[in-house]
Amino acid sequence: MVDITHKSYTLRKAIATAVVVTSNGRTVDAIKNGQVPKGNVYEFARAATLLAIKKTSDLIPDCHPLPIEYAAVDFEIEGLTIVISVTVHTIYKTGVEVEAMHGASVAALVLYDMLKPIDKNVEIGSIRLLHKSGGKSDQVHLAENRKIRAVVVVCSDSVYSGEKQDRSGLILKELLEEHDVEVVKLDVVPDEVDAIQDQLNAAQGLGVDMLIYTGGTGVSNRDVTPDAVLPFLTKQLPGVMEVARQYGQQFVKTAMLSRAVAGFAGNMLVLTLPGSTNGVKESMRALFPQILHVFPVKDNQGHG
Repeated sequence: MVDITHKSYTLRKAIATAVVVTSNGRTVDAIKNGQVPKGNVYEFARAATLLAIKKTSDLIPDCHPLPIEYAAVDFEIEGLTIVISVTVHTIYKTGVEVEAMHGASVAALVLYDMLKPIDKNVEIGSIRLLHKSGGKSDQVHLAENRKIRAVVVVCSDSVYSGEKQDRSGLILKELLEEHDVEVVKLDVVPDEVDAIQDQLNAAQGLGVDMLIYTGGTGVSNRDVTPDAVLPFLTKQLPGVMEVARQYGQQFVKTAMLSRAVAGFAGNMLVLTLPGSTNGVKESMRALFPQILHVFPVKDNQGHG
């Protein structure tokens, strides 16, 4: 099965449709008047659909078991055609489009089975996904409408002295560029308050949109990045790093020890991320691309 351990829980929705085509008006009249010999076709199909939705992962090998938060089945007659619409919601790491399509297909089969004694020419038509939302498909690359420029700063005594090679800064630069963020400078500084603050002043002088530090967010005596940055934040965004900590906690329990902070220093967004490569990757997964939404909001473009 596909690895979804790195994905985040989000509200995911899907609507699928299926059509059953009858061959004459007498079949439609029998449905409307409740005269189908096998019983109420809609109630049988509705019950079977709900069971099918919940059993999807048992029958489709690569589908992940997931919680079904909501499911609904609707039927509409259009001429000689019965249109089945199945809606499924979940809050999970992967979508429910297969569950919705599975439910619609089973509903169509139930209708076919119940109608074939009175209509030998009944047919199942198209089964298709009408709508899906949530997850990666909803992620808008906001940089398409507004070019975002960033500076990356690695805070590390050992990297600055040459004892170690920088990895987290290069990974951070690569991940930012995947989100269409232009990294105009990548620099390395020691774990010193003055050096860290000098980088913030320099980034503001460049007029960039975003400054991201990696390293120095822990609890050792040399971890001073949050302490250096906090006095410059004119508008703190505490929820941002809470999300990152919560996400990281799923993989490494010591993520709770991070003292990372986030906020605006004037018009520049400042983020402080962990110094480990895994910490950078996890923080980026947790925050991007959603964090880019702050820029259109900051530009008074609303939340649309």
